[in-house]
Amino acid sequence: MKYLRLILFMGIMLSIGITNSNAQIFPKIIKKDRNQTQIETQERKNIELRGFDQESYLRTLSSITDSIIFKNNVNLGKARSIVSEDQDYMIWAPTNRLAKVSEQVLIDSIWVTAYEYYATWDSKKVDIYNFDINNFQDTVKVRLYDPFFGYDWKMPLEKTPVTSRFGYRWRRWHYGTDLDLITGNPVYAAFDGIVRVRSYDRYGYGYFVVVRHKNGLETLYGHLSKILVDVGQEVKAGDLLGKGGSTGRSTGSHLHYELRYRGLAFDPELVYDFDESKILSQEYLITPETFSHLAKARQQIYHRVKRGENLSSIARRYGVSVGTITRLNGISTRSILRVGQNLRIR
Repeated sequence: MKYLRLILFMGIMLSIGITNSNAQIFPKIIKKDRNQTQIETQERKNIELRGFDQESYLRTLSSITDSIIFKNNVNLGKARSIVSEDQDYMIWAPTNRLAKVSEQVLIDSIWVTAYEYYATWDSKKVDIYNFDINNFQDTVKVRLYDPFFGYDWKMPLEKTPVTSRFGYRWRRWHYGTDLDLITGNPVYAAFDGIVRVRSYDRYGYGYFVVVRHKNGLETLYGHLSKILVDVGQEVKAGDLLGKGGSTGRSTGSHLHYELRYRGLAFDPELVYDFDESKILSQEYLITPETFSHLAKARQQIYHRVKRGENLSSIARRYGVSVGTITRLNGISTRSILRVGQNLRIR
């Protein structure tokens, strides 16, 4: 009987422990207010999470030039599309919008477009656009200046006597117009724009500056003795860029002046009358004919080896590297040249 009472007591105690243990397993249920649940559900429906697809966005952009273009009077209080698609009338308007470019330069201007910001801003190279003239069949009207909207033009020098013109010379192409000056003479920005390149080219331009303009063109100023602007600096037509000189590959003090559209140089005398120090028109039409010289420049050129010539002398004659000649002809720098041998230069 004593043992029976002990077993009964132990059974009661064990059952109480199990009950308490099982009760701790189940979570406590709290009833929510129905109104609060409806509000949370509505807020959740309004939430839309989307990632930014940069490549898809860039594919949707189209640009006539590399500038931001607006049409007629602009209400800057309204959100406008980045690029106008009207190719007949190109007008720029400022907006004081801040953008950040790859060199961590802050630019207070909307005309550094989203496309330029992501794809075509480089402060190291002159031609960064990969513009294929073989596929260019359009006619683009570039409005060079427009006083109504506050942007003007200026000759790059106070006086602009031409010493060498655009074209083929000394067995190579000269992609600008040389303007005579005295070392130290001021060199001015031709149009409103922003400094994209400030650099030094020992075997070519010397100290030079490239300015991207709001009208879609770029200008290059070579052989400077001193540069007075920085990359990312916004300039107005007539602002001082530097001082003229004879640095780099130069036989005397002068300004090497280039006009470029999407990286490709064309004859500045299509836009300027340098003898009269004036611009020819408020607008300039860019057509495939504007770049017809490039087809000639890119033709294959061959040289017949003469007695006493070597790879170095031939390379210097045509203004190319020895490596270019060896690559085009499948030879090495140690190859022996034969008199009468034809070498491809370009």
